Amino acid sequence: MQNMLVMPTASELAQFESNAFPRPFVIFNAGCFPCNRHTAGMSSSTSVALSLCRGEMVILGSQYAGEMKKGVFTVMMYHMPLRPARHLPPAERALPLHSSCNVGPDGDVSLFFGLSGTGKTTLSADPRRELIGDDEHVWTSKGVFNIEGGCYAKCINLSEEKEPEIFRAIRFGSVLENVVFDQCNRKVDFDNVSITENTRCAYPLQFIPNARIPAKVDTHPSNVILLTCDAFGVLPPISKLTKEQVMYHFISGYTAKVAGTEMGITEPQATFSACFGGPFLAMHPFAYAEMLAAKLEKHGGHAWLLNTGWVGGQYGTGERCALKYTRQLVDAVHDGTLAGLSDDQWEPMPMFGLLVPKCGIKSVPKEVLRPEEAWAANGQSSAEYRKAASNLADLFQKNFEEYADRCTPAVVQAGPQRAPEVVAALEAKKVEQSKSDTETFKPESRMQAAA
Repeated sequence: MQNMLVMPTASELAQFESNAFPRPFVIFNAGCFPCNRHTAGMSSSTSVALSLCRGEMVILGSQYAGEMKKGVFTVMMYHMPLRPARHLPPAERALPLHSSCNVGPDGDVSLFFGLSGTGKTTLSADPRRELIGDDEHVWTSKGVFNIEGGCYAKCINLSEEKEPEIFRAIRFGSVLENVVFDQCNRKVDFDNVSITENTRCAYPLQFIPNARIPAKVDTHPSNVILLTCDAFGVLPPISKLTKEQVMYHFISGYTAKVAGTEMGITEPQATFSACFGGPFLAMHPFAYAEMLAAKLEKHGGHAWLLNTGWVGGQYGTGERCALKYTRQLVDAVHDGTLAGLSDDQWEPMPMFGLLVPKCGIKSVPKEVLRPEEAWAANGQSSAEYRKAASNLADLFQKNFEEYADRCTPAVVQAGPQRAPEVVAALEAKKVEQSKSDTETFKPESRMQAAA
C-alpha cells in the first residue's frame, strides 16, 4: 500500500486521531486468516466488509492487495461528490473517476475511461505526454489529482518489447504479486499463470520516467475519451459525443469479451459496467454522469468514443483495429485535428446516432472510420451490418432499463435506437403472434379440439 497510495507527511500522521474530522479511514487486513463461514450471509472463507459510517474496512481470507486499493476508491466515490459542499452545482463538486490521465507539453489534459482490455493503460502511456495516473483520479473545481501514488499493473505475458515502461518499473522497491519465479536465480516467469492470470506488480509512480510528481494538474481536461473494445464490429473507431451521449455511454460503460478471454466464451459477449467502475459506485450512475457532463460543458471540453475493437465485421470475420490507427486517432484528439472539423464534416451513423467523420483522419482511411463501409469492403452486406447493429442496440437498451427511471428523457433518447425497418418487422411479428394466439384460444377451436 505504500507503493500504491500517497504516503502521508509527518504533520498529517501527527493529526491522525480516532476522533478527528474528517474521520480517518482505517483498513484492517487479516490476510489469509479466514472469516467464519457459519456466520449469517457468508458464502466463503473470504469477506470484504466496508462501513462508511464507521470509516473502517475489514478484509478476511484474501491476500489480494487490490481489495485495499478499491476499498479506498469506493470511499472516495461516496465522499468526493459531496465536497466542497453538497448544495453546490454539479460542475463545482469533486468527481471521482475510474480513469487514467495524462497531460501534454502545452498543458492539455486528457482522461481515458475503459474496462479491462480496451487499451486504457496502453494509450495513456504516451512518451510525449506526462502521466498523472493510470487508474483513479478526482476532478475538482481546480483541476485533477491522482488518488494514488503508484501503479498496480497487470504482469501476465509482460515483456520489455511490448510494455517497456512497466517492465523497467519492476525493480528494487516494487512488489510482485502471484507471480512464479525461479528459486535459484529469482528470475520471474511472466508467462506462467499456474497461480492465477491476475498477476500484478505494485510500484511507485516515480518509477515511470515521464510521470508527473506530485500527480496533479491545475488545469481542466480538454478531452474525455471513452474507450470500448467492440467485438461485434458495429461501433466506429472514433466518434464525437454530444452532452447527452457522453452521459448515456458513460452510464452504460460498454465493452465486449471475446473467445479465449474466459472459459466457456465461444462468441463475442457484451459486458456493461456503469461509469466504467460499477462495483465501486456509492451513488446512482446518473449522479456521476451529470457531474461529468457539467464539467465538460463549463470548461469547454470535448468527449469522444474510441473503439479499439473490431472493424469490417465481428470477431472471427473482421479484424481488430490496428494499434497504429488507434494511436493516430488519439493523436488527432490531442492535436485538435478532430475538434477542428466543421459540423458538415461529421455525419450521424444509423441507429446509434454517433457523429462519424466523413473523411479519413491522418493516415486512417475513411472506410475504416465508417463501420458499414468497412463491412462492405470485407465482403459483407449492409443487411448483415444492420442486423448486428440492431442486436447490439437491443443489448444497450436492455442494460439501460436499470438506470432509465433516474435519467432525463434526453439522456435515454441519446442511446441507440432500432432501425425503422427492424421496428416495423417486430411490430408485424407481434400482430401475427396476436392473431395466432386469438385463433388458438377461440371457444369454438377448443370445442372442436375436444370433439
